Amino acid sequence: MKATTVWRVVYSSVVFISLIALALWFTSPVRPIKWLPSASDGLDTKFTPTSHFSNSLLLEGLGKGPEDILISDDGYLYTAYDDGRIIKVPVSSIMEKLQDAKIGARLNVAHSLVVNTGGRPLGLKFDAANNLIVADAVKGLLSIDTGGTITVLADEHEGQKLKFVDHLAIDKQGRIWFSDASSRFDYHNYVYDFIEASATGRLMSYNPISKKTSVHISGLFFANGVTISPKNDFVLINETGRSRIHRYWLSGDKKGSSDIFIENLPAMPDNIYTKDDTIWVAMVALRDPKVEALAQYPFLRRLLGGLPRLFLQASSDYAFVLGLNENAEVLHSLQSDEGYQVITAVVEHEGHLFLGSLQNNAIAVTPLQ
Repeated sequence: MKATTVWRVVYSSVVFISLIALALWFTSPVRPIKWLPSASDGLDTKFTPTSHFSNSLLLEGLGKGPEDILISDDGYLYTAYDDGRIIKVPVSSIMEKLQDAKIGARLNVAHSLVVNTGGRPLGLKFDAANNLIVADAVKGLLSIDTGGTITVLADEHEGQKLKFVDHLAIDKQGRIWFSDASSRFDYHNYVYDFIEASATGRLMSYNPISKKTSVHISGLFFANGVTISPKNDFVLINETGRSRIHRYWLSGDKKGSSDIFIENLPAMPDNIYTKDDTIWVAMVALRDPKVEALAQYPFLRRLLGGLPRLFLQASSDYAFVLGLNENAEVLHSLQSDEGYQVITAVVEHEGHLFLGSLQNNAIAVTPLQ
């Protein structure tokens, strides 16, 4: 091949690559910033597995993405799907079938429709008046009464629409604490928030008496699960993008201030729940060193943002659940590289853990050993 031909090929390749880069740059919706990932404590330290999963599957095929789970005082399990449906199932029927079920069993029980919000219901909690309070990623913070009537409690703050209401908890005073995952990207485009790393998530509250919405922590890199401590003295909120959990004090000398509850987690926390003296954390995916290596290169991340969302999915599938005490000490660590994975919810009930997922089409149930 002549030298001139070689140079033409090289020149054409450079032009072609440059045009692709320009197209990705200008079509990318992200405006990335540099950020510094924290150190990771690794899986073989205090997070070494203490037990394993022995899953049965519940309501398989009923819908996609039972992302959150609520087991209520009235004896029902509630969950919601990506088509907007919220359903309920008698817990007694589930526990009866679990008694005779073998590991890996498919449990089908009768269910009923509660309501369809027309959005994407995620977090579910009951208030003292027996209204079902819903963190709906599309519609906002909702209240659903016993007749199925939906009332929007909050879908904006100071004139700005809430783009991604994610999870919630209700304290003993009746205040609703919830996460606004991102002020930049909505539920359908959340992957771009992880690429951009602009950290616009917030911990917010809604006062049902004053009907006022307030911001308590801002600047969170994808604000996610919310729970109240066993003693009702602080709120916990997961910061998924930085693999840590924040604490906001409700009482005592630190009231109104926040600090870090636990950090340097080896995986990314999703939803979080309190059961008696245990704080359960669903770890949705392991941290990926290759992804975090791009933290200091916003130019490359902007180019990545120009790719179709199909190519921008989470890089690790792993089953991981933590049980912590109020001092952030590890009580339980369940892990597996196979089976039911990408866990977004973990709820304890009568010696079992009920697991939800944004991606699966069933709820998993495993004995707590």
